[in-house]
Amino acid sequence: MDFSFSAEDEAFRARARGWLADRLADGRPFADLRTPQGFTADRRRAWERELGAGGWIGPDWPGRDGADGAGPAGAGPDGAAVAADRAGSDRSADPLSRRIVWAEEYARAAAPAPLGIVGEHLLAPTLLRHGTEAQRARFLPGIAAGTEIWCQGYSEPGAGSDLAAVRTAAVPTEDGSGWLITGQKTWTSLSQWADWCFVLARTEPGSQRHRGLSLLLLPMDQPGRIDVRPIRQLDGDSEFSEVFFDAARADAAHVLGGLGNGWRVAMDLLSFERGVGMLGRQIGYARELDAVLAAAAGSGAAEDPVLRERLTRQWAELHVMRCNALRTLGTAEPGTAAVAKLVWAGWHQRLGELAVQTLGPDGALVGGLAHDPADYPLLPVQHRMLFARADTVYGGSDQIQRNIIAERVLGLPREQRAAAS
Repeated sequence: MDFSFSAEDEAFRARARGWLADRLADGRPFADLRTPQGFTADRRRAWERELGAGGWIGPDWPGRDGADGAGPAGAGPDGAAVAADRAGSDRSADPLSRRIVWAEEYARAAAPAPLGIVGEHLLAPTLLRHGTEAQRARFLPGIAAGTEIWCQGYSEPGAGSDLAAVRTAAVPTEDGSGWLITGQKTWTSLSQWADWCFVLARTEPGSQRHRGLSLLLLPMDQPGRIDVRPIRQLDGDSEFSEVFFDAARADAAHVLGGLGNGWRVAMDLLSFERGVGMLGRQIGYARELDAVLAAAAGSGAAEDPVLRERLTRQWAELHVMRCNALRTLGTAEPGTAAVAKLVWAGWHQRLGELAVQTLGPDGALVGGLAHDPADYPLLPVQHRMLFARADTVYGGSDQIQRNIIAERVLGLPREQRAAAS
């Protein structure tokens, strides 16, 4: 297969690389985001708005270059300039290729994790596929401008990877103008900073499993009705939270994909999570692997033939993952997303373990004995290793991915599940 990019794609790549360097290089406006001190919620919000003003959020959305007028325009003068540039030079470029290029350059620049990732990469493509015209008009511009941050209300206690077991319920308001949502979600990424949440809830009383579910869009600013409680992680951060809903209100017009169609919409949304973004993720993985190789060479750990073989295997597997991701882009083959998730999660987890092992005995120390243990000063490789423990759980655990492959691709008998209590 031809994995090369067109001249238009490479021209887009040059613009993306130049824009990122202008904002993130030492001494530039957002260079502080590469430091722990600068990586604050306020600065991350400012960066999201900067991406929006430049027209870089959703560069592959329909109409982003003015070709068909179906999507939001880039916000601000910078976005207008980018749109004009695109119209003149790469109108014929494949939008999917453009998204791949942007994801790769973003990762190559070591740009900060965007606050708007859930809105841009999960909700927006789902709106484009399942949303009404009014829903797209209401929500896409805020995502594109970086002014509205989203979180995902899927997992619950007792309904993590088994998403069909959700119990959060929604009942219609007395006047029929909206829905009142009651229940609990957990492991909700970025929820303490989010403006909106899309929530998978039961809108049909007494329904079970995949039936009677709907995906509702609701504002997070509902004091007394929504309670967000950050969860402290092993690495000391709190990117995840528990979210409690007590008759939180969603507008009747904000049911995405139609009433009772929540399972189908939710599964489509998860397929977006494991698509093009994986290619950008792999650029970041390559940088992490290079750092581990350099550390192994510097410490002498690379002289160990067993460790050297494991590092070589990591390198080869990363290249295979990239080729497979490119090969399967845009396909609707069942199980494709499950295979990709299963492969990269285990790979990244093993890399984290290798990274710490290359440090030798120092890898077991947390910042040295001179520090107050309450400071929890982790080395970057220790931070990545601990966070990677979740890779094989979030977004669907390894066990769930294997079940999907076995049942939906290989046609093996379905796993016996205990009856709902």
